[in-house]
Amino acid sequence: MSIHPSALIAKGARIPESCTVGPYCSVGPEVELGESCTLISHVVIDGRTRTGVSNTFYPFCSIGMAPQDLKYKGEPTATEIGDGNTIRECVTISRGTTGGGGITRLGSNNLLMAYVHIGHDSQVGSNCILANNATLAGHVTIEDHVTLGAFCPVHQHCVVGAYSFIGGGTIVTQDVLPFSLTSCRRENKAFGINKIGLERRGFTPERLRQLQKAYRLLLAAKLNTTQAVAKMREIEGEDVALLVRFIEGSERGVIK
Repeated sequence: MSIHPSALIAKGARIPESCTVGPYCSVGPEVELGESCTLISHVVIDGRTRTGVSNTFYPFCSIGMAPQDLKYKGEPTATEIGDGNTIRECVTISRGTTGGGGITRLGSNNLLMAYVHIGHDSQVGSNCILANNATLAGHVTIEDHVTLGAFCPVHQHCVVGAYSFIGGGTIVTQDVLPFSLTSCRRENKAFGINKIGLERRGFTPERLRQLQKAYRLLLAAKLNTTQAVAKMREIEGEDVALLVRFIEGSERGVIK
C-alpha cells in the first residue's frame, strides 16, 4: 500500500493495498475504498463513504462530509460512489440526510470537473460529465449520459433526463427532457434533440428520426403538452416511449 507519511488515516478505514493515498489526505474511520483508487493530495473523505474501484480523487476535493442542511443533526447517513470516476479539484459531495433517503449516490465512469458540488441525497447516474462549477442542490436526480455545462445550478428535486445536454450557465428549475439540448441562449428552453451526442452514443438514423418527430410535436407544433404526448404515443420506438413516460412522471414540469 502506498500511503504518504503526512496522510491521516483513521482507525477503521478500509483501504486496499492497491490504493494510493498522497500527501496530506484525510480518510475517516467509516470510509471503505475499492481497489486501485488514487487520492492525489489534500483529499478529505469522511462519513459512511463507500467507493468502487479505480476512482481518482484530485487535490482539495471533499467527499462524504456532513450535508449543508440545517436539519441535519449528525444522523448516520451515507455516500456511495461507483467505479472509474474522475473527481477533479475542489469537488464537494455531501452525504445524505434521513429526510431524503439517507444516501447520496454517484454512478460509474463520470467526470466531475473542478468545483462541482453534489448536494445531499442527490442521485447521479453513469457516464455523465459535470463541467466546472455545475451545482446540484439536494435531492437532484441526474440520469445516465448527461452533460451538464459549466456554471449550471440545478434546483432541488429536479430530474435531468438521460442523454441530455445542458449548455453552460443554464439555470435549471424544472425537469430537463431526455435526449434534449437545453440552453440559456434560448431563454432556458429546449430546442431539439442532442443529435451529435446521440450519434456519438451509437443511436441509429431511425432512432434519431423517431426522436426528431416526437420533438417537433412537443416543441414546434401548436399543441399543448397533453395533446403533444397523445400524438407522440403513435410513434414507434422505446426512446419515444421513455420520453413520454418522463413527461407524464414529472412532478416539477419540464423545460420546453
